[in-house]
Amino acid sequence: MQTWLELEEFSTLVGLDLSVIQTMIDEGKLTSKMEANQCYIEVNRDAYAIIPATQGVVLNEDTHNSVMVGSDFVEKTVGAILSLHEKVLDAKEETLNALKGENRFLKEALFSMQELYDEDRKTIETLTKQLALIQDELEFTKRKYKMMWNKAVEGYTPPSNK
Repeated sequence: MQTWLELEEFSTLVGLDLSVIQTMIDEGKLTSKMEANQCYIEVNRDAYAIIPATQGVVLNEDTHNSVMVGSDFVEKTVGAILSLHEKVLDAKEETLNALKGENRFLKEALFSMQELYDEDRKTIETLTKQLALIQDELEFTKRKYKMMWNKAVEGYTPPSNK
């Protein structure tokens, strides 16, 4: 697994000047590549070239409790940190992809619901128009029958009992 850091970021991480790092690249101690006018340094394999194998790192400056850690420990620790960092980035990418997928699903569901709402609104408008027509027809029929029955009642003569 290769991890590449931009030149300035690598310089900040290891605490060396850009000129020293450039010299190490020229000498072949560090692997580099150029992308989009940016120089990148491979961290996993070559970053440890700046820590000599015989040298260690002092963890505590106190003279009574100073602890010397070898470069192998530093190398493994930095490797573990970089590995964990890459796993975090992968998990972040997976989470982003899952959220994007969920957003697409919700967007499609929203569009589908909007289409259903539009269809329902058209159906309601059609039914409202039909209801108004039927009510008008019903009123007309009521008036017609009322007129017919009124004439029948007015023209009705009771049979005489003789």
